[in-house]
Amino acid sequence: MTGRRAGTITAYPELSRIDALIEKNAFDAAAKALIGFMRDHPEHPQAYARLGHVANRLGALGQASHFLRKAIAGGVREFEVRRELASVLHQQDRPEAAIPMFEALLQEREDPTLRGIHAGLLEKIGRYQESREIFAKLAHDNPTNLAIWISYGHSLRAGGQVDQAIAAYRHVIAADDGLGDAWWGLASIKRVTLDDDDIARMRDALAIAVDVGNEAPLHFALAKALHDRGDFASAFEHYGEGNRLRAERLQYQADELSEEIDEIENLVSEDFLARFPIEPISDDRPIFIISLPRSGSTLLEQMLGSHSRIEPLGELPYAPAILRSFMEGVTRRGKISVPRAISGLSDDQAKAMGQDYLRRAKLHRKTGNPFFIDKLPHNWSNVLFIRRILPQARFIDIRRPAMDCCFSNYSQSFTSAHASSFTLRDVARSYKDNVRLMQHFDRVAPGLIAHVDYRALVSEPRDQIERTLAYLGLKWEDAVLEFHKLDRVVRTPSSEQVRRPLNADGVAVWKPYAQWLGPLREELGPLADI
Repeated sequence: MTGRRAGTITAYPELSRIDALIEKNAFDAAAKALIGFMRDHPEHPQAYARLGHVANRLGALGQASHFLRKAIAGGVREFEVRRELASVLHQQDRPEAAIPMFEALLQEREDPTLRGIHAGLLEKIGRYQESREIFAKLAHDNPTNLAIWISYGHSLRAGGQVDQAIAAYRHVIAADDGLGDAWWGLASIKRVTLDDDDIARMRDALAIAVDVGNEAPLHFALAKALHDRGDFASAFEHYGEGNRLRAERLQYQADELSEEIDEIENLVSEDFLARFPIEPISDDRPIFIISLPRSGSTLLEQMLGSHSRIEPLGELPYAPAILRSFMEGVTRRGKISVPRAISGLSDDQAKAMGQDYLRRAKLHRKTGNPFFIDKLPHNWSNVLFIRRILPQARFIDIRRPAMDCCFSNYSQSFTSAHASSFTLRDVARSYKDNVRLMQHFDRVAPGLIAHVDYRALVSEPRDQIERTLAYLGLKWEDAVLEFHKLDRVVRTPSSEQVRRPLNADGVAVWKPYAQWLGPLREELGPLADI
């Protein structure tokens, strides 16, 4: 158990019984017992350490951070307690606090897993060279640590070193050809990387796979290899199986998002938005590219980021992280929806959260440009929150045709962060909810959101980008059409694509699978033909 001390257990046998509950994963019961213990022993540091651990396991990250800090302030010095606090800060997307903690831990104990987490954090805030050097050394020093080699491959690929990334993934597969993430790393590269021997090896690995963490990405990788050979029927079968495994594990509830959009439509009117402050809270000008995943947001960011006044920062997790922390706090007093919670924010609370966002985003800044881009796709559902905390924010919605967008999501080996992608009907519902929300904001706040059509962007880029720059108050620069020359790290599935000139590779990708996409077309309704 985190933070256990023999002397403490001897002096307080109640803690021993609580530890037994924790070891059985009975976290609710452990929490109640700890609260009871602390009525008699207030400010007990070891009890705070246990409360922090339990809160972390229950997903209450704000409480976990609070309790673990109290434990450490009260004198708890165990390595694992401090490691857990660093992990919680990492989960809260607080790199400014997490990075120094991991660095201090690494001064005490060299641990490849901790070193890899530290390297990943550095990469997330844009310290790419440092991160890649750490990953390279880790890989060299730990040739049998295959998780490190997969992370090293991802880092190389993000930096455009595709051949070296392939070699890293191949190193993993040579050691263990059952690791699905290595196969998917190869398969997701935007060129053919898998041959007939690879297909045979993946089939053999699937025949004995027992861990869905390997099985699902193996199905996606095999599907991509079969797609590249034109065997669309077999490819679709494996896409379906990979998604089924993920869907069964996650149990995504599409109604929750639809109901939130319903509430925004009912609650958010022109008068409602008119009560929001309009004065900027700083000179920074954040630009949020909002869309479903696989909609062309990386391409649009690369083009806009080639403008001399705009700095592209990639996908920043901070708006949803701040919203999660806010909702964790307000829901302690009872159930409340996100739109209702936002409506109850005071101006001071909203400003503080906006400043928190800008402070975290500043970790990524390399220039003094006032404009910077955050292209986290799922921020489309956070527009109301972002508008409330950042009055100066600008929003650019990019839309890809429904059938292409939805099938591209379905055929991507996503994590739970993109949970709607695992069934055709769920991804279609997400697309419809996205359209519904954008249309509502256009009715109640015309001009709040600029819109870019993906097909038009590919065929007539100047018209689309010129209108977008005008929305931002910026003048045209020819450099935006030379976007593929922009030298930067791209940490999305489109990392190779945006290093090439404009092309139509992303158009009509669903058509070879048309005969199996009836549920998608049916759920999309009229949107399927737009």
